[in-house]
Amino acid sequence: MRVVRINHDHTTKGGEVRHYQSALLRQAWKQDGKVKRHTVASLAGLPPAQVDALEAVLNRGARPCQHGPADPPDAELGPGLAHGAVAAAWAMACKLQIPGMLGGPSRERDLIMGLAIARVCHPGSKIARASWWADTTLGEDLALGQVGEDEICRAMDWLGERQDAVEGALAARFLKDPRANPAKLVFYDLTSTWVEGSKRELAERGYSRDKKKGRKQIEFALVCAPGGIPVGVRVFPGNTAGPDAFKSAITAVKDQHKMDVAIMAGDRGMVTGARIEDLRERDGLGWVGALDRPQVAALAEDRGPLQPSLFDQTGLFRFASPDYPGEMLVACRNPFNAEASKARREDLIKATLEDLAKIPLKGRDRKPKTTAQLERAVGAAVNRREAGKFINAEVLDGKIAAAANPEAVAKAERVDGIHAIRTSLTEDQMAPQDVVRVHRQLSRVEADFKMLKSVDMQARPVRHWLAGRVREHLLICLLAAVIAWHLREAWKPLTFQDEEDPEPTTPSRPAQRSEAADVKASRRRRADGIGLRSFGELLDHLGLMTRNPIAFATAAGTVAVVRVSAPTADQAEAFRLIGAKVPPKISYQRARS
Repeated sequence: MRVVRINHDHTTKGGEVRHYQSALLRQAWKQDGKVKRHTVASLAGLPPAQVDALEAVLNRGARPCQHGPADPPDAELGPGLAHGAVAAAWAMACKLQIPGMLGGPSRERDLIMGLAIARVCHPGSKIARASWWADTTLGEDLALGQVGEDEICRAMDWLGERQDAVEGALAARFLKDPRANPAKLVFYDLTSTWVEGSKRELAERGYSRDKKKGRKQIEFALVCAPGGIPVGVRVFPGNTAGPDAFKSAITAVKDQHKMDVAIMAGDRGMVTGARIEDLRERDGLGWVGALDRPQVAALAEDRGPLQPSLFDQTGLFRFASPDYPGEMLVACRNPFNAEASKARREDLIKATLEDLAKIPLKGRDRKPKTTAQLERAVGAAVNRREAGKFINAEVLDGKIAAAANPEAVAKAERVDGIHAIRTSLTEDQMAPQDVVRVHRQLSRVEADFKMLKSVDMQARPVRHWLAGRVREHLLICLLAAVIAWHLREAWKPLTFQDEEDPEPTTPSRPAQRSEAADVKASRRRRADGIGLRSFGELLDHLGLMTRNPIAFATAAGTVAVVRVSAPTADQAEAFRLIGAKVPPKISYQRARS
């Protein structure tokens, strides 16, 4: 809807030419491929200042006001709703066809979309979303203003019944499509998060990756496409080991997603001997994994196949071992990591020796401690930093003798900075340096975990009681992560991220930020004057774009319109980068067009 001015001339009988202008309020739309127009009202009865004000609002200031201020005293601006951030996340979700993955039109689909968009733009508890929705156009356009806990739980159960279909659609787009994943790579990793409350299903004590010792937890794994695009999530009890969890990935790839050929990449705790046997039993499945430190140390023994002198200038070499039949082994050495490991170990030994020197030889009664008492104190000091294998300590004649173990230190130094990768691929199928690059992409899954569990998504801690609700909670977080991943990629020119994924100088060394990224970070502004922000700051800036009702008083009554505030240059660039226009309203039909 916009103001249209029509100019026409009239010549009187005396030859005088008179100019006339009429202002109309018109609506336009497309129907059957043709543009239809409808005149809503004539604005002839309005004062010129009000016509100009209405034109400035509807036409986004296309014509400057000539008869008065753009906001005359009798034009009332109503309370605004945050629009920019939710509109951008909504546009990306519809571009990825996520609403269609969830199913047909329904109240449950609206609620799940609202929860996913909220995780991207304003993460927090689901019950708190109701008050946040009321302040956004998302809540108004999807009627999410009055939502209770029971309705949200029913929508989550509705989503849980569709998990296989949703993950199947994501896999079809990002895993199985040869254009998106020509190498048929599947990445898998496991993490944990603690739970709130004592009586929770799946909650068990286990190794806490969140460093929450003594707290019960659940574990969940992500199945990802190259680049770290999450396509599936699996939830396990908190004491599940990595190799056991990896079984679910094998099942998902072969039975759920029906992939005839796939290369599964997992960390050293995932791709173990037992899981490799499972992979061999499934035709078409290969693997890229890694050896743990004891396995690397065994290969680096004297006259073993893994010797530091074999590393070439690229820091890697290919070798084979009878302990790993039918596998290609690729070892890479990072000298920077080796120096860092050596420095950490030296600090560890030094601090432990200082602790041992501080152990009192006498008790509070001034009597010498017994040998058993001193041995317990020595054991506690050595185990405090897990330095027992690097230190020789013993109690002799009421005194403590402690020193570094040179043999153990030398043995550890042999494998410092060495990373050994195992794969079923042959060198004809994939070059050794490319095998290293594939395994390095597991860091993208780690980045997904960080995004999910930190302030970006706040998936932790888990507060749901039932196992099904935990799965549904993480599935909503997965949908939000897919949207956020693509927004981050599209908005790289507006953030401090590298616009091109940096490649390390050698595959065995970490990638470095490009010079262009360093320049962006230092200047905090692009050459065209557009400011640079973090991803969260950019969403906050987009949230300043509002949609407001505007009422104009006329002789015939009040004319009310609803308009979105004009975007700043930064906001307009953000929408341009995701290939969308600022939508006036959150709607499935408009998003699809």
